[in-house]
Parts: sequence; C-alpha cells; structure tokens
Amino acid sequence: MHITKMEGLGNDYLYFFGEVPANVTELAVRLSDRHRGIGSDGLIYISDSDCADFRMRIFNADGSEAKMCGNGIRCVGKYVYEKHLTQKEELAIETGSGIRTLKLSVHNGIVTSVLADMGIGSVTKTVPVTWQGKTYTAVCVDVGNPHMVLFVEEEELSLVHTLGPVLEHHEAFPDGVNVEFVFVKSPASLRMRVWERGSGITMACGTGACASAAAAVYAGHCSVGTPIALELDGGVLEITVEPDGRIFMRGPARFAFEGEVEMGKGI
Repeated sequence: MHITKMEGLGNDYLYFFGEVPANVTELAVRLSDRHRGIGSDGLIYISDSDCADFRMRIFNADGSEAKMCGNGIRCVGKYVYEKHLTQKEELAIETGSGIRTLKLSVHNGIVTSVLADMGIGSVTKTVPVTWQGKTYTAVCVDVGNPHMVLFVEEEELSLVHTLGPVLEHHEAFPDGVNVEFVFVKSPASLRMRVWERGSGITMACGTGACASAAAAVYAGHCSVGTPIALELDGGVLEITVEPDGRIFMRGPARFAFEGEVEMGKGI
C-alpha cells in the first residue's frame, strides 16, 4: 500500500490516488493513530472526476467522512501537479461541498503556494454559549461544512481543550460541528485555534480559517475585500472575504514523506 503524507501548516493527511476502498473507515482509524499507526488527521483519496479535473474525498481520523478540507485541497493541487497527473496550473476539484477551483503558484516545476476559491461563506445563525459562568456568542458559518466561531480573549484560546469537544456535539448540529476560538489581534490579523469535528485539536484548518474570517467580517472586526492574516498553531493563512461572500484562501502545501505499508505488519 503506497502512502504519501502531506501537510498544510501541520494539518497532515495521508494521500492516495484511486478509488476509496470498502474498509476505509477501519483504515482511517488505524493509519491515523499517532501511537500505533502512521499518524495523521485523516485520509484523503484523489481520483478522476466526471465533472472536474479531479475528485477528493476526506476521511477524518475517527473514520467519518468530511465534505471539505481547505488545507487538504491545497495539498491535492500540489500532489496532482508534481506527480505529473496534470500540467494545468488552474484546477477544478470535485468535493463533497461542490466544485472548488485552485490556482497554483509554480516555480521551476514546484508548487510553492496555492490560491483556493473556497466558495461562498454563509453566516447561518448565532448561538449563545455559556461556559463557567460566562456567555459567548458563537457565530455559525457554513463554508461547505459547518463551523461555530467564538471570539475570545487571548488567554481564552486554551478553551479549545475543554469547550471544543463539548461544542463539537452541540444540539444545534446533530452531525457535529467544527469549533474555532478566535482572538482579534487587529482588523487585519486574527489568532485562531480549532477543534475539528472527528479529529480533535489540529495545527490548522483551512475551512475553519475561512469561517473565522467570514465571522469576523460579520461581527465587524474585519473588512470585506481586505486580506486577513489567520495565525493558526501551524502557521499563517491569508484569507480574503469578497463583498459577495466568496472566500479566497492562500497558503502552502508540503510533502512530508512517501512510503509503503503492509497492513497487518505492525499496522
């Protein structure tokens, strides 16, 4: 079994080209285990598409399927270009949230960064959240998958450890929700930590960064049409929310390693 591990700001997945196997849930759990497996935030399968250049499917570390992954889709662009599956520098990728487009920045045959059109980010509602006697207003944003964004003080970013897993299963989201804790550093800079649905704390979440930027614009912390620096545990993403609600994300993608795994031999 050939495995390619890639990461975008530390948000790491195991990548495969081909159809999704029947035992993908078991594979995701076993391979993603950071102590008894290889270790990752999940698996991403890339295949041909009937309606786009390629299709991607994402499986979280707990085996559940996600509709979209912002860091993952940038890595998909680097994967298919540098493995010579395409020569195109503008790509359409089929996802569970619809078709997303990528523009690859290429230098000497190497993809150095990727600009992703992440589609429309929609604020769906606000939800009051009370924790340890304090009430927060969570801004709920749909960017192809569901997010709850809480604006907090800098020292409260650690709530990701305690409140994150609680809100993942909030009654307003029967299928679970991604949770972002955001400190507003300036009108052009946000510090974000994330609890991802199905994976827990991760170093970065592309869709979470997009949701946080959309929520910041909605709440009046940031402006439309102006690049916003999203500082995550793993690094910085540049997010721009356009007047029509469309969100663009620019960030890196990196190969970590390639390898062969024989299932049953230590995995």
